[in-house]
Amino acid sequence: MSVPGSFAVLRVLWLLAVFDTVFPLDGGMLFPRESSSREVKELNGLWHFRADRSPKRNEGFERAWYNRSLAEVRGCQKLSTMFLDLLLISGSLPQHFFCPVSLPSAPASSSRWLSLPESGSGVVFVVEKNKLMTHRCMQFTSRTTHVQFLSIRHCCFLWIVGLVRYKVSVNGGGNNTLNVALIDKDGHRVASSNKPSGVLRVVDVKLWWPYLMHENPGYLYSMEVRQHANVHEGDVYTLPVGIRTVNVTSTQFLINNKPFYFHGVNKHEDSDIRGKGLDWPLMVKDFNLMKWLGANSFRTSHYPYAEEILQMCDRHGIVVIDECPGVGIKDIRSFGNASLSHHLVVMDELVLRDKNHPSVVMWSVANEPAAELLPAKFYFKTLIKHTKALDQTRPVTYITMTNYDRDQGAPYVDVVCVNSYFSWYRDSGHLEVIPIQLNTHFENWYRKYQKPIIQSEYGADAVDPPVMFSEEYQSALLQSYHDVFDQKRKQYVIGELIWNFADFMTTQGIFRVVGNKKGIFTRQRQPKASAFILKRRYWRLANEMFSN
Repeated sequence: MSVPGSFAVLRVLWLLAVFDTVFPLDGGMLFPRESSSREVKELNGLWHFRADRSPKRNEGFERAWYNRSLAEVRGCQKLSTMFLDLLLISGSLPQHFFCPVSLPSAPASSSRWLSLPESGSGVVFVVEKNKLMTHRCMQFTSRTTHVQFLSIRHCCFLWIVGLVRYKVSVNGGGNNTLNVALIDKDGHRVASSNKPSGVLRVVDVKLWWPYLMHENPGYLYSMEVRQHANVHEGDVYTLPVGIRTVNVTSTQFLINNKPFYFHGVNKHEDSDIRGKGLDWPLMVKDFNLMKWLGANSFRTSHYPYAEEILQMCDRHGIVVIDECPGVGIKDIRSFGNASLSHHLVVMDELVLRDKNHPSVVMWSVANEPAAELLPAKFYFKTLIKHTKALDQTRPVTYITMTNYDRDQGAPYVDVVCVNSYFSWYRDSGHLEVIPIQLNTHFENWYRKYQKPIIQSEYGADAVDPPVMFSEEYQSALLQSYHDVFDQKRKQYVIGELIWNFADFMTTQGIFRVVGNKKGIFTRQRQPKASAFILKRRYWRLANEMFSN
């Protein structure tokens, strides 16, 4: 594929809404967007391809396959896109891989040869490397004059005035003219500047609020950056901007200085036929179901989701705990320097990509690691400190199932996120133990760390009487948890995220009955009895929060 265009590139745009001048992360990744200066082409679909199975994966370069038509290349495959459902197909290579969302710019008339690596940050911690076979839309922009990196340090406000600190860096030299404007939903320019850096002041600011916390949730301004090198060259990039703050106390999670209570779900990008990955109609269906449910939040368990999903969250006011693919960190060797070094890079990439989204309110650096191991102390202390340095405006956590008294990383998180499955994996079938065990569980964690707590996972599998795996048992278990939540949320519990939003497929084994059945919806998005229980609860919680 050839890439026409010139070289003047807007490299880095900083949007910082803070009082200091510290720039923790050098730039932020931009999602490809069309404008008057650029065209975006989607590269997804069905492709002819040739898999490079040579030992060093370099035969394609050595034999210059890219200079010939695929019909001339021996071993050409007829179909490049295979939507894998774990129930039907298992295997490795060449059908699934990690690649950039957008391709970097290049001189006119040059070609792009996309090498598909065997591993990437999306599988760094997964022992079964093909477990997360996520499908993404590849996009390509034909212009080289474009805003390539941008980051937002989400805005602060003083009474009715919003402050947006920004910085624009232009790559390519020459005389560049810049115009920066912040535009509201009605198309009115509310602030502007012609300087490469400064502070935009928005009078009568409209804040970004979560769903069900305000009558106008998910309000987004548009920041338009125009760069002109000469009469014929220039770039226009428009970024949605939400103005909001996040703070954490020892007992509360605050958005715009108002207490926020997470009542939501954990999710997977999973459905019939397609399997793992982004599916536009399914995404719309899921958001409609979450809003019907009264859910205001979810966690991206256990990897970064497609950025299109975060864009939808921005628009609808759905709050996100953004999790890196740090799952399966169980072996003591996984806490060594090699893993830590790569984990730091993974967090660089995650923050770089997602820090622009107002819906993202907290980073999660891992899911259920073996945090009781002694090397975990230095590992998580270093990792969390690094993540906070990248982004000083969001709290950092990880999801734990370790005993409160043995968790080596818990002293360093801002919010304690704990998973528990009382009466399921332990004391199976004994619902009567939940009130005692869960209450003691919360009290132990808070007494030791004095930090707000989120019940980040709880639930039960449900297939069709109350015995285990029945919908009745699942409903009774949820109600037992909710009784304790209602006591503790008046003190220091700040959220509850059910596991899981919908049933999803897993690898075959004796521990799952055709996948994980803990969803409150089936894999086809039909509601179980538990969905109606949660709907009643979540709307009651939303009404309480709104009235307060």
